[in-house]
Amino acid sequence: MPLAELGDAGSAQIARVLEALGPSEAFPVGAAERLCTLCNLVVEWNRRIDLTAARDIDELVDLMVADAAVLARTRPPHRERWIDVGSGAGAPGLALCVLAPQLYMTLVEPRDKRVAFLRTALGTLDLPNVVVERRRSSELPSASGQVAVSRATLPPPQWLEEGARLATHAVWVLLAREPPPSLADWRIDYDEAYRLPLTGAERRIVRFVPAPS
Repeated sequence: MPLAELGDAGSAQIARVLEALGPSEAFPVGAAERLCTLCNLVVEWNRRIDLTAARDIDELVDLMVADAAVLARTRPPHRERWIDVGSGAGAPGLALCVLAPQLYMTLVEPRDKRVAFLRTALGTLDLPNVVVERRRSSELPSASGQVAVSRATLPPPQWLEEGARLATHAVWVLLAREPPPSLADWRIDYDEAYRLPLTGAERRIVRFVPAPS
């Protein structure tokens, strides 16, 4: 059955997810409404192209919002340069920029139709600090940004290795049930387990930084 758009209660539903994952002062005023707009764009475009595997609205909201909320809650520095690899429907990178608009974000996505979606979403949400690159991460030069993140684009060990090539400061690894990977000369400095508020799925988010020499 096709996904239905979020109804009148959509913003309140997203606000409950944000409240479950962080203090309200961690997120900008109006963030829930903007994220509702993003989710409805995903629903609309998903009728024509394969954007999400979410089976219902609860899954969609959790997938689009929860990881981004946890990342935003860490209060990344102003103008920090992030790369989101395999952005797809915009999770977590595009949603993160709604919640942390001080970031400079590059959304990396190789598929033309998904790139078209991301650019439409950027125009709708008016996020001037975000750009879309239509390419694979392997085509990006090393040290392209300060922080790298990706959701389910590569298995965690491969993602950590690729993220460490792309980022100079940190790599975020999003996990379900598997243990964190490891990489020589990188260490974990942030590790949090949580549940997706609407579906209850277990999640874990780990940040790797270069180990001191």
